[in-house]
Amino acid sequence: RNFSSALPPLVPIQLPSPRETHFWYILPDEVKSVALLNRYSELLSPCERQNVNRMSGDQLKKRALLARALTNCEINPRSLKFRKNIYGKPEVEWHKDENFSPPPLHFNISHTSSMIACGVTINVPIGIDVEEKQRKLKNDIIAFAQRYFSPYEVKLLTSISDPEVRRQEFIKLWTLKEAYVKALGKGFSAMPFKTFTIQFRTSTLRRFHLPGNSVSEASEVIVESSNDPGNLTNNCLFALLEVAGSHYAAICVENDEIVRGWILILVGEANTPMKLTVRKTIPFVEDVCVSGTDAVLPLRGIIEQ
Repeated sequence: RNFSSALPPLVPIQLPSPRETHFWYILPDEVKSVALLNRYSELLSPCERQNVNRMSGDQLKKRALLARALTNCEINPRSLKFRKNIYGKPEVEWHKDENFSPPPLHFNISHTSSMIACGVTINVPIGIDVEEKQRKLKNDIIAFAQRYFSPYEVKLLTSISDPEVRRQEFIKLWTLKEAYVKALGKGFSAMPFKTFTIQFRTSTLRRFHLPGNSVSEASEVIVESSNDPGNLTNNCLFALLEVAGSHYAAICVENDEIVRGWILILVGEANTPMKLTVRKTIPFVEDVCVSGTDAVLPLRGIIEQ
């Protein structure tokens, strides 16, 4: 596409309602306009612009600009400033005054070379991760899992005889674990993946409707501490999705109500613990809601108890 340098004025995007999550994604290969990238550059603070200019390679700079453009909301994005917590997770740094009460905005960004995604919530922390379905692993999957995953997860992966199914399940587990530690505001170094276990259980408590009136079961996602196997926390909700037919995406948010374990939440279901809206975007150009379409499919997970 050839985009005009005379772009339309910035349109405010409504923030999520309570108990709602917005998930935005960009496919970088679809953004080819130099004028559009220059417009994204205008959003950067002087410090951010210096950081981008120090990056080596046009693709890295492009992804940095796209990630920054994703943080658009009702607030003028030029006024947004960011800080990192002690574990390195970016957060919005608000400057409060008597005439401005900032929204309790939380966000998290994840990217691959072919997708950049941003999750946004109000009031509750969020962590997301996206991975390419065709991601190749240099090491043997079981050897890699033994290094990073819990014994329970290694055992389950070992029990899968089909190498391709095993690889796909490994990637799903990785995205869920990554989203979980990011939701806690930490990261791999502060909370190694071996310290907790992800389990799937088919839930008989919740069912949901997909497009075409088909009905499927939800999966309950259980997180168990490796140091204390009896310690199951119940203050997070998960979603595991296939996005654009090419990526897996995991979303984890803190839950402000007590539910049994973690429920794998469902796209666009109004009476589930959390409503999820997914949009494909090219900032300043187009936003397309893809919830309930083939572009975003909820997954149950292959490994189940």
